[in-house]
Amino acid sequence: MKRKIITIDEEKCTGCGQCIPDCPEGALQVLDGKARLISDLFCDGLGACIGTCPEGAISVIEREAGEYNEQEVMKNVVRQGEQVVRAHLEHLAGHGERDLYAQAIAYLQDEKIPVPAHAAGSVKGKCPGQENPFASCPGSVAHTIEHESPAGNSQADTGSELCQWPVQLRLLQPSNPFFDDADLLIAADCVPFAYAGFHQNLLKGKRVIIFCPKLDADIDEYVAKLTDILTMHTIRSITTVHMIVPCCSGVNYVVSQALERSGKEIPVHDYTITLQGTIT
Repeated sequence: MKRKIITIDEEKCTGCGQCIPDCPEGALQVLDGKARLISDLFCDGLGACIGTCPEGAISVIEREAGEYNEQEVMKNVVRQGEQVVRAHLEHLAGHGERDLYAQAIAYLQDEKIPVPAHAAGSVKGKCPGQENPFASCPGSVAHTIEHESPAGNSQADTGSELCQWPVQLRLLQPSNPFFDDADLLIAADCVPFAYAGFHQNLLKGKRVIIFCPKLDADIDEYVAKLTDILTMHTIRSITTVHMIVPCCSGVNYVVSQALERSGKEIPVHDYTITLQGTIT
């Protein structure tokens, strides 16, 4: 059958193994100094391993492949312990794989293995006969975040530092002259909402590009457009900023791929925003 499945560029892969923990299904192993897909049966094609590859060696393609087998995957997953089982359930749920999620829960019940507590997110519904709500991936888990009010409850309006429009990568034209001799700020969509100092500490003096590496469909299109921007203009620096959730690391993937394709050497400064609004 023809389906989506990961592929690994052996020339780019350094065998660092950073992709292994992000594949709870056990489809990847480092063999002979390279990460390798050991069985089509174990790869669901959802690409959880892509974001953590520092070399951009992993991508999803469509090819003839053996059908993914959740039963076989679960046999492998449960051997690795409760943490891996939890990660696998949240992985399936976060990608909307209701049928596979239900199969995984059923396997645990049939084998009399306790279903580990896993985050209940914003996706509604339950698998038939289950007490566990349909879970969500770490990036879509619902949180209530409380902050202490500043002394006197006063907030100074520091003003906007936005100096161009549009800002969405999908809408930007690579030939826009405001990219000439610019410092770029490339941010995930959620960052300005989570980080109160976005305008003063990050955006000031920069041209901004925003997108969502999880929800936006055509990441290859984004890589191509950013490549054009880097190729057509003199870019002094790039600042990347993303949320702490795993899927958001796709921002770094897009930037690294665009830099490689452009052949440019541009300094990159990377920042992570926590759900509490702190920057690291």
